[in-house]
Amino acid sequence: MKKLVIEPSKSTPFINFDADQNNLLIQGESYPENTAEFYQPVFNWLNQYVNEIEDQEVMVNVELIYFNSSTSKVLMDFFDILDLSAQKNKISVNWIYDAEDEDNLEYGEDFQEDLKNLTFKFSTK
Repeated sequence: MKKLVIEPSKSTPFINFDADQNNLLIQGESYPENTAEFYQPVFNWLNQYVNEIEDQEVMVNVELIYFNSSTSKVLMDFFDILDLSAQKNKISVNWIYDAEDEDNLEYGEDFQEDLKNLTFKFSTK
């Protein structure tokens, strides 16, 4: 499966999804003008990826400095897909946040509370 790489912009994050390494990265800021349009290729790739993997260890690194409410909804949808796949794969989410940004930590903890199968690890950068 081909890698998905989307270069960052002022309002969109760096996306680097590598199926060969089972490593997914979302990094930067996310407040795109059209959230659904920006994240559509991400979901297309992710849905294909989770249908192709089985008994795999997957590492998801999320290091968002800032994200808006529409991105929060997208992240929940993203984590829901991974949570379902985590029934047959070991999927870990590294939620990376600034040590001085307690709100960002709380967002990660809120996501974790709503998911049954994903393992969240919290770390500061």
